[in-house]
Amino acid sequence: MRILVVEDEPAIADFLERGLIAEGYEVRRAADGPDGERQALSGDVDLVLLDAMLPGRDGLEVLAGIRATKPVLPVIMLTARRAVSDRVAGLDEGATDYVTKPFAFEELLARMRAHLRGPEPAGKTTLSGGDISLDLVSREVRRDGNQIRLTGREFELLAHLLRYPGQVLSREDIRAAVWGFDFDPGTNVVDVYIRYLRRKLALPGRPAPIETVRSVGYRFRAGR
Repeated sequence: MRILVVEDEPAIADFLERGLIAEGYEVRRAADGPDGERQALSGDVDLVLLDAMLPGRDGLEVLAGIRATKPVLPVIMLTARRAVSDRVAGLDEGATDYVTKPFAFEELLARMRAHLRGPEPAGKTTLSGGDISLDLVSREVRRDGNQIRLTGREFELLAHLLRYPGQVLSREDIRAAVWGFDFDPGTNVVDVYIRYLRRKLALPGRPAPIETVRSVGYRFRAGR
């Protein structure tokens, strides 16, 4: 699946590109409105992630240009504008969906999967590591066959860890993926939710396979 990211903030564009490539998507980028519209209209693109505030041409103008030629191409608007009127304007202009910043990457992936159609699968639908399995569609989690009930945020955290088994993930990366790119960096929310998740995943004599990497972050150890 080919995703066009139209975003002028390099840090956000880099973050989205890395995450989408890790999910198996092919990513193309544009940093301004005119280039984004040109690529959306001329390229073989399956979905567009479109920032609402762009140099050269406003996101809504780009959306109108896309809709004039490609009325069914999924376009998800990304914006810091939180007013209901802004959301309505985007949807009225033909946006498929509307996501406000800061957003959790896992939520964005779920919205993308919901709007991508066709015979090609839109990324993975199940994740697993060792005796733990997670279904992204039914949102069911099991360990050693036993169902484990997680909150929405705990589910997103576990899904993110399972996507990168054996890799050390920094607290900053986890926070951006699960709570949103602009979430308060001074909070210890990652550590708190790791504790919650460990408690729920633990079995008698078998702790949760989530390892703390001192001064860095956490790692999911599938072999444990």
